[in-house]
Amino acid sequence: MARKVAPLTNTQVKNAKPKDKEYNLADGDGLMLRIKTNGSKLWLLNYSRPFTKKRANLSFGSYPELSLAEAREKRRDARSLLANDIDPQTAKIKEQVQKAHTLKDCAQSWFTIKQTSISPNYANDVWRSLELHIFPRLGKLPIHTVDAPITIDTLRPLAAKGSLEQVRRIIQRLNEIMTYAVNTGVIHHNPLIGIKEGFHSPKKEKMPSIRPEELPKLMKALYNASIKPTTRNLILWQLHTMVRPSEAAGTRWDEIDLDKKLWIIPAERMKKKKEHIVLTFPPNLEP
Repeated sequence: MARKVAPLTNTQVKNAKPKDKEYNLADGDGLMLRIKTNGSKLWLLNYSRPFTKKRANLSFGSYPELSLAEAREKRRDARSLLANDIDPQTAKIKEQVQKAHTLKDCAQSWFTIKQTSISPNYANDVWRSLELHIFPRLGKLPIHTVDAPITIDTLRPLAAKGSLEQVRRIIQRLNEIMTYAVNTGVIHHNPLIGIKEGFHSPKKEKMPSIRPEELPKLMKALYNASIKPTTRNLILWQLHTMVRPSEAAGTRWDEIDLDKKLWIIPAERMKKKKEHIVLTFPPNLEP
């Protein structure tokens, strides 16, 4: 029959003095206070590992930073794990690993891979959306603590402004980050799979357009508008070349062959990662 150990008192813990050799004061159920020769006091749990049954010590922390009552609470949690054949030391290491991986840390690792498959402009848009709307509140949280309620609450101000399409895109990016974290073993599951249901779906609207006969009116308005010459020229450039705004805005002179009247947009600047050649070219263009 196991010898019954009398629980420690706060006075015993406080008044324990160092000796020539370190020694232990037992509180029962494996919990003990180790008093070292330099006077420091450390809470330990001596237990039998599941399956192997080997004895091991698990450190809870130092006294007085960790009180007797707090040490007993940790003992209770550890023994609850042991009752389910979970080694509390392994669980502690896993918890420390999880705490070391914040949402922003995982997002940066995910983005390192993501940006290799998208255009630089789109990559900037992706990261900027996270910096503006996610990282200020959620970036420093351990990723395993980021759940659906706190994420939905974080995105509600943006949704209230009517930016539902942006909310949809951010949710998609967050799900990609969570999936990355699952696949790399940081978390066990993605808690954000269904959060899009917490918001109205963005309404799909056709982009506004004008009929060919309205083009002269547009050109007149463009030349009379109080806008910067750079802006006016960019719009004219798009009308001449019929490319996306990001591609037009990123035009470089080294992409243009004036002799052949060609504009060759390199693959890395194109959405589909394929080189694009604009055959028709405005005449008399000088750099």
